[in-house]
Amino acid sequence: MARLFGTDGVRGTANRELTADLALRLSVSAARVLLGSGTGERLKAVVGRDTRISGEFLEAAVVAGLASAGVDVTRLGVIPTPGVAFLVDALGADLGVVLSASHNPMPDNGIKFLGRGGVKLPDHIEDEIEAHLGDDWDLPVGADVGQVHWNDAAHETYVRHLIGSLEGGQPLAGLKVVLDTANGAAYRTAVEAFTATGATVRAINDSPDGLNINRNAGSTHLEGLQREVVAFGADLGLAFDGDADRCLAVDHTGAVVDGDQIMAILAIAMKGRGELHDDTIAATVMSNIGFHKAMKAHGITVSVNKVGDRYVLEDMNVNGFTLGGEQSGHVILRRYATTGDGVLTGLQLAQVVAAGAKTLRELASVMDRFPQVLVNVSGVNKNHADIDPVLNAAVAAAERELGGSGRVLLRPSGTEPLVRVMVEAPTQEQADEIAARLAAVVKDRLAR
Repeated sequence: MARLFGTDGVRGTANRELTADLALRLSVSAARVLLGSGTGERLKAVVGRDTRISGEFLEAAVVAGLASAGVDVTRLGVIPTPGVAFLVDALGADLGVVLSASHNPMPDNGIKFLGRGGVKLPDHIEDEIEAHLGDDWDLPVGADVGQVHWNDAAHETYVRHLIGSLEGGQPLAGLKVVLDTANGAAYRTAVEAFTATGATVRAINDSPDGLNINRNAGSTHLEGLQREVVAFGADLGLAFDGDADRCLAVDHTGAVVDGDQIMAILAIAMKGRGELHDDTIAATVMSNIGFHKAMKAHGITVSVNKVGDRYVLEDMNVNGFTLGGEQSGHVILRRYATTGDGVLTGLQLAQVVAAGAKTLRELASVMDRFPQVLVNVSGVNKNHADIDPVLNAAVAAAERELGGSGRVLLRPSGTEPLVRVMVEAPTQEQADEIAARLAAVVKDRLAR
């Protein structure tokens, strides 16, 4: 049977795969597992969510499950995922829970657990939570059940933390910025943080109604942001996803600046300030060849990890690296955060632009992106992607064809029922042709 937890928690269509019953049982099981490894004292949890309408009933189920298991719960309301991570640590909680499906469309939702310090739970703890889902548990009664509270100041506490990551009173003064909050969890946070640090802000997709999160908006739909940046005469635009743990950018001409380029800009700036530990950045196998070449040219080593910011963070924690992230825009600034934080990333990027004489376009030109094609193949058995001999032979043939001038990456999605085919090549035409060829093989060999 497939593992319930993916690379970013448990996800599915709300009220179908992801039901209130499952949310409640997951929360009770999480409490049981953490109680078994704790000090015996009463556990504390914080719970936040994005703007999806389904988050309301799923949050109620999670809170009920935790409280019924004897955990005291603080509800944070609508707040970015990295805000929950920060507040787990800031409020001294033992557990954080986020109700969000990040960049997924509105009908989906997800449950993500964070441990002490605001870090994602390791795989073996998630496996243990899953293993105990069907257990009967002697639940507490009377005064031993958990209490539930609201923290009305949580949002402001997190915004102050973001503002405090920048130097000076208003370091973004004079900068014009367009923010696309995807009608998601950062619809207040981002605007307040950028305004407080001196930027002139125009916000788009900042009116969530429970149904419009990520709809033609945010980091997966940059077209509206590109148009607005040019129309507003902005210095840059920033797009977040539904839970605001990622950030992509647009320069003043409307050109996209992706996660690799953002990481390259921040890495070079941090190295110049002596803040890039061991002159190394942690990235994933998805980073463009051009990113590796740019880092090498600036004397920066790239430590490569599996896809998923949890693996990037593990590498950073083990080796003390201060910067890491993914091409998708999940960027971890370890001095300030334990997970990808889109608003924090956007603030740090804007500070580099505001502090220097170069535009974002000029800063991003430090890296030449190799043509890259990513094809998502749905309707297939993703669990066989690594073991099908015909598919493996097709990938090997494509790699021989590219030689050292490109690469192929075939990867089952950790959050969705599909296989991702990624090809980099010297020309767009070659990348397109090889990606289409491999996608056809995936569709044929792994068809359900």
